[in-house]
Amino acid sequence: MMSPALFLLALITLVPFFSIIWMSFNDVSLMGGLAFEFSGLDNWQRVFTDPDIRSSWLISLVYFLATVGLEMVIGTVMALLVYSLTRGSNIIISLLLIPMFIAPVIVGLLGRFMLDPSHGLYAWLLNETGLFDGNILGSVGSAMVAVILMDVWEWTPLVALIVLAGLASVPEDTLEAAEMDGAKYGQKLLYIILPSISNILLVALLIRAMDAIRFFAIIFITTNGGPADSTKIIPIRLYDIAFRFFDLGYAAAVGITMLVFSIMVATAFTKLLKRQETSS
Repeated sequence: MMSPALFLLALITLVPFFSIIWMSFNDVSLMGGLAFEFSGLDNWQRVFTDPDIRSSWLISLVYFLATVGLEMVIGTVMALLVYSLTRGSNIIISLLLIPMFIAPVIVGLLGRFMLDPSHGLYAWLLNETGLFDGNILGSVGSAMVAVILMDVWEWTPLVALIVLAGLASVPEDTLEAAEMDGAKYGQKLLYIILPSISNILLVALLIRAMDAIRFFAIIFITTNGGPADSTKIIPIRLYDIAFRFFDLGYAAAVGITMLVFSIMVATAFTKLLKRQETSS
């Protein structure tokens, strides 16, 4: 009875997947219809020798570490603060979750508007306080900082929500016993709370890591990879290769490398999570 559904699922997933693999070994032309010309390993050689691809991977790594790192730290602190509240926690949680429900495209449009050098509120505040008087999205260093902070603003609440759910499983009797023994909050946090939610932290880290690898919308709306390719992470580079230059064979090879990298990251986190469960 499940055979038709399984066949349809295989048709939807496997056929496009193997088509992309085949495209990566061809020069694909759209002139006069779709045409394939076998090119062997030429596209793959370009993937590993193209300096633009190496630059985009480096920028992606910086973006990945900055966004995921900040979201994990800030999200955990937010969850601990909300968890410690005795009253009004439901209202605080509702307010904290608002950014998470805004579409990334809207976040990008809001960020571009607020950072506009002529009428943007944040640009005006930074100029008035003397912190920054240039075009934030038009300068190499500040553009990367801006898109990182937009992503952190949107997705830190997700990390906080996951960690907050994990904090509910921390044994209260253990915390009360530690408090009776004179343990300070820092000691309880270090030796009881964080070890108890370590698996939850890994799950949150995995979810955000998978999303950060394919991040696209905010950068596409705000900087489109500029200025001077300073924010051109690998998904933006892939978009340019496929839909600006129509080099679909090369784009297929780049896309497969992104998929392999994602699988490697997911596998590493999964093994770490299993090891954590085994040790506990």
